[in-house]
Amino acid sequence: MIDKEYFNYIYSTYSSSILKISYTYLKSSTLAEDILQEVLLKMMKKNIKFSNKDNEKYWIMKVTANLCKDTLKSAWFRKNTELTDNLSYLPKEQEEVLTEVLKLPEKYRIVIHLYYYEDYSIKEISKILNKKQSTIGTWLARGKFQLKNYLKEE
Repeated sequence: MIDKEYFNYIYSTYSSSILKISYTYLKSSTLAEDILQEVLLKMMKKNIKFSNKDNEKYWIMKVTANLCKDTLKSAWFRKNTELTDNLSYLPKEQEEVLTEVLKLPEKYRIVIHLYYYEDYSIKEISKILNKKQSTIGTWLARGKFQLKNYLKEE
């Protein structure tokens, strides 16, 4: 088990990012909170110590993405109806943009979120998602194009 101080550091540093990425994948704040708990439990059980902050962040984001993908593939997820979250707590402009981002196909919305909201580079995103950098660049460009069109329509 990891010590309490290290756990508090991990939680305060990464919980927001884990929730945002999970929400981008799953479109549900409740499921995003479940993913946060699972990531933290995995970290506690494995008692992982990282050589630097980049490795730490990469591992956490990779585990988060994998857990979200597993959830999306689960029979439980496919059988349940989708609940829409209330985004009214966000400023109006951010609410509109996030609503439009969530309309994008999964591969585009995940890449856009990681790039713009989490400040990952294309190279880092390619590692997290196990895709070529050129693929990530293409998805980012296509996602931006679709998002731009959605926002123009609004």
